[in-house]
Amino acid sequence: MIIDAHHHVWDPASRRHAWLEPFPALRRRFDLRDFAQAAAPQGVAAGVLVQVLADPAETEEFLAMAAGSGVVPESGSAGRGGGERGGGAVATTGVVGWADLAGPDVAGEIARLRQLPGGDRLAGIRHLVQDEPDPDWLDRPEVRRGLRAVGAAGLPYDLLIRPVQLSAALRVTSDLDSVGFVLDHAAKPPVAAGRLQPWAAQMTELAARPNVTCKVSGLVTEAAAGWRPGQFAAYVDVLVESFGPGRLMFGSDWPVCTLAASYGQVVALARDLLSRHLSPAQLDAVFTGNARSVYRLP
Repeated sequence: MIIDAHHHVWDPASRRHAWLEPFPALRRRFDLRDFAQAAAPQGVAAGVLVQVLADPAETEEFLAMAAGSGVVPESGSAGRGGGERGGGAVATTGVVGWADLAGPDVAGEIARLRQLPGGDRLAGIRHLVQDEPDPDWLDRPEVRRGLRAVGAAGLPYDLLIRPVQLSAALRVTSDLDSVGFVLDHAAKPPVAAGRLQPWAAQMTELAARPNVTCKVSGLVTEAAAGWRPGQFAAYVDVLVESFGPGRLMFGSDWPVCTLAASYGQVVALARDLLSRHLSPAQLDAVFTGNARSVYRLP
């Protein structure tokens, strides 16, 4: 069984997604049925639905989806998302939602979300830090205050950052050692350029904080068109050596990943690269157990 610790859904017709404008192939509806049709044939039984908008309404909608999840596609039918044929149920067991970290009452917002339908599925909080023009945004006093509130509420915080923001992330994760952090997409290493440093050294330093977990996710979209599996080996080697099997978890980043690979290719790539280092029991931790533990999934 696989728990996909990082996937999305969206509908541009119901809510504006400005970030989709450069990606025509993604500018359409992707829903939980589409996700199940892509993921279930790969052995995925559950997923963590992750925010894409700085909008509390999206989080409310995602929680409601999670409350009614257990999507069963029609057997043998292909979804709008163009996934593999097949059927099966994929439950949304957790939602990483959004809250304004710089707002005056992050604790109150989290409490409000937990009272909504599906509020028991709130598994974490995230902000699109990668889009903040200030590379030190995470280090602002008001943001630190918000991060402390997330940790005090018993939730992990998903770090969506680029390499230029790693310096701030290193300071914050060190100082706020009571907050659990989940690094999305390994901070988007420069796979297309084939550069390891300084990213690799920063990963090693970040992994020295026991409160940080890392997702093996989003790597295919950091590679150039026509990528080869060997391009990712050195980056995954760094992640395994730094975080170990106890603090890594698999995420597809579907449907963003479809810009570069099918769902099946993403699963196969991660399994092939990780199996060079890990035992079957350790692979089970990366593909299932760690997500359940970090996000406290039912």
